Amino acid sequence: MTTWGLVLETTVGSGERKHTEAYVMAHVEGPRETALAELERRARAYSPEHPRSPKRRRLFRSRDGFLLMIDGAWQSHATRFSVAELMDDTERPAQSKAVDDEPAAPDSKPEREPEPEPATPTLPTVAVERDEDGVPVKPAWLGRTDLA
Repeated sequence: MTTWGLVLETTVGSGERKHTEAYVMAHVEGPRETALAELERRARAYSPEHPRSPKRRRLFRSRDGFLLMIDGAWQSHATRFSVAELMDDTERPAQSKAVDDEPAAPDSKPEREPEPEPATPTLPTVAVERDEDGVPVKPAWLGRTDLA
């Protein structure tokens, strides 16, 4: 059975740190039409962080998915939703193969187990008080002694 990935591509950050990130929202098994129907449902329900005060919302259909355009007070924000067939996944369990009457080739080597990924330390998150526009009330540089 075919496995489809529901992919979301969106712009995050602002200014010089603005960049595009892609996420696999879910996997759907079955025909492509089923995956597209689920993708449309998710695209219609999606509510991005930006813009904070949307003025206009448009959802376009393309061959492989949807494009959500939201016009804000200052600029437009776009989010692309696409469906793609999953061809390979290193974390998916191997599918069982049909057993042949022929013996395995003598030079075949067993597959290596993947090396564990090194644990990355997570930095503690500090709750920052923000005003109604999302701007920090206290600047991050205020009170630093290394800036004198």
